[in-house]
Amino acid sequence: MLSLAARSVKSNQFKSAARCLTAVRTKVTLPDLPYGYDALEPYINTEIMKLHHSKHHQTYVNGYNAAEEKLQGSFQGGNLTELIALQTAIKFNGGGHINHSLFWQNLAPKSNGGGEKPTGELLKAIESKWGSFDEFIAKFNTAAAGVQGSGWGWLGYNKESKQLEIATTPNQDPLLGLIPLLGVDVWEHAYYLQYKNVRPDYLKAIWEVINWKTVADRFAKAQ
Repeated sequence: MLSLAARSVKSNQFKSAARCLTAVRTKVTLPDLPYGYDALEPYINTEIMKLHHSKHHQTYVNGYNAAEEKLQGSFQGGNLTELIALQTAIKFNGGGHINHSLFWQNLAPKSNGGGEKPTGELLKAIESKWGSFDEFIAKFNTAAAGVQGSGWGWLGYNKESKQLEIATTPNQDPLLGLIPLLGVDVWEHAYYLQYKNVRPDYLKAIWEVINWKTVADRFAKAQ
């Protein structure tokens, strides 16, 4: 059991950490889309984009900010039980914000290069790993279609092996262990109003509006 002096030191350390956390606290905000809600037609329709961005993503922003605000009170009050309980909300809503912020940048209208095949070092890396760009698409779609329930399909970069990898994550978990280059939302809210429950049709269509320029930029930075 800790002595009174030790408990006092622990308490002071906890309060000091709380003050530091409070000092750097910032709220997250919903990012603007770099295109209009109707810009990805007919591959992702206007209604989906509007609901997905203004409602679903906004909900993750609101949920994260609310949980983070409670976190400050838990730190200041020394409530370890509440701190632990809040981790689920922080992970879910924070992950939702991170993932969607990347997702919007991964898309582009056809008029602005959406769907244009990658070139240069990124294409070489894809072909080196999977043999061809078409084979990569097939492997990615198989992995993403196989996500049970809700989640994400990813193209990531492994800094240790210096190779690209396909990965999936459940729910709104962010991609960890790899640098995310491309994320595709396979929650039903991303496609149900247009593609119903046929996820493979959505996955086939979304490549028509993938912004490979942003993927290539992340790949270059990751290396």
